[in-house]
Amino acid sequence: MNKTIRRASVFCLLMVLALLGRATYVQFYKGQALADDKLNRRNTIAEYSQPLGDIIVAGSPVTGSERKNSGDLAYRRTYKDGPMYAPVTGFASQVYGSTQLEGIYSKVLDGSDPRMQNPFDALMRRRAAGGDVLTTIDPAVQKAGYTALGSKEGAAVAMDPKTGRILGMVSTPSFDPSKIAGSSSADGDAWKQLSEDKSQPMVNRALRQPLAPGSTFKLVVASAALENGLYSSIDQQTASPNPYRMPGTTTDLRNESASAPCENASIRTALEYSCNNVFGKMAVDLGQDKVRAMAEKFGFNDTELDVPVRAWPSVYPKNMNQSSTALSGIGQFDVTATPLQMAMVSAAIANDGVLSSPHMVSKVTDSTGTTLQSYPDSDGKRILSSKTAQQMYSAMISVVTDGTASNAKTPGLEVGAKTGTAQHGVDNSKTPYAWFTSFAKDPKTGKEVAVAVVIQDSDAERSEVSGNGLAGPVAQAMMKAALASQ
Repeated sequence: MNKTIRRASVFCLLMVLALLGRATYVQFYKGQALADDKLNRRNTIAEYSQPLGDIIVAGSPVTGSERKNSGDLAYRRTYKDGPMYAPVTGFASQVYGSTQLEGIYSKVLDGSDPRMQNPFDALMRRRAAGGDVLTTIDPAVQKAGYTALGSKEGAAVAMDPKTGRILGMVSTPSFDPSKIAGSSSADGDAWKQLSEDKSQPMVNRALRQPLAPGSTFKLVVASAALENGLYSSIDQQTASPNPYRMPGTTTDLRNESASAPCENASIRTALEYSCNNVFGKMAVDLGQDKVRAMAEKFGFNDTELDVPVRAWPSVYPKNMNQSSTALSGIGQFDVTATPLQMAMVSAAIANDGVLSSPHMVSKVTDSTGTTLQSYPDSDGKRILSSKTAQQMYSAMISVVTDGTASNAKTPGLEVGAKTGTAQHGVDNSKTPYAWFTSFAKDPKTGKEVAVAVVIQDSDAERSEVSGNGLAGPVAQAMMKAALASQ
């Protein structure tokens, strides 16, 4: 054979082998990675080639799918009462991806979860019909919170103290996920408007916007004082000068009302009147490590709190000096909390010192209703002694009957609460945050609920901003709805 022809033949053979090798590598080693690539539009086409499964509230879907008249994406996600349930569902968008439950359970909802496929479907990479996500949300509680918050900028969480089930999760202002579900120019305009909105309607404030908790954090400090033996009873007189000069400073920690009986006040009285001098000094007397240990038992500093949507960590800081520790005792300095976290504080106190893990999904099923995964109610973990919990329970009831949380009073229910007004901005230059954390019990049925509310901004005058005045009515509405509907 001619040498030139032989060389050309060998070269062509090597080229063919290289092409075969590359094709084999791409198909068998890189195939799945390429298939899963977010830029692969075939994934989106397949995802929306059939109706998605639904997110279920109390047996009824709050999501749906509608057939499109044109384009390569056959179906588009729809939502019932979208703004009310957006903090629960999140959104599923053909352009912007998925969040919250829509994102966490996207493979179940679009039918691509391997647990839903038979061997032949798996081999052919064929999707099953979409499965469903069943939530623990109570529609009456969700509606009560959403209606009560109205146009205010804030959030609320309601949970069952015994089981950890989240009964309501509200964040306002909210948005309609249906308006960004498609791929039209109108969806793009809606996305741009939402993204540029300074009130951040797509942020789930209930889980993912921790703020200074103010005086609601005094419940944690009081619990630490009782658990560590600093005081043996909520009715024992404390050693608390009024005003309290913060260590190492010339600054006095004063109270909202100069006439409040806060000097050497007992824990009960100090909670009723929200005495800063008592809890600032109490935090210093305990030391930041003991306060932090108690805060972490309640859930602060937990970077992996999944409900199953991951909550932003609530923080009790480290390495503070004594004056900062004093401020931390009244929920200021660098202490932050989400409404979920403060609901957990009230829930543990209401549940005799046992904290049940919060969750808002009960189970996940395939399209036939067969359970793929269930989320049983939490057995809970004891974080307070029964004696301490009972004393704190009693003190919170006193705050409602004789103190600053009078707006939570509800005929026929046993209600306990703690208010908070947290400073915001340099030298408290911005509108304070209004907090309210509470529990309610129906003595006839034994049913309980814990609720926490924060109002980040409202149209109220600065002088009228208070936890009792702004957040209290929201908590009361959710507690009444929870115990009426159970």
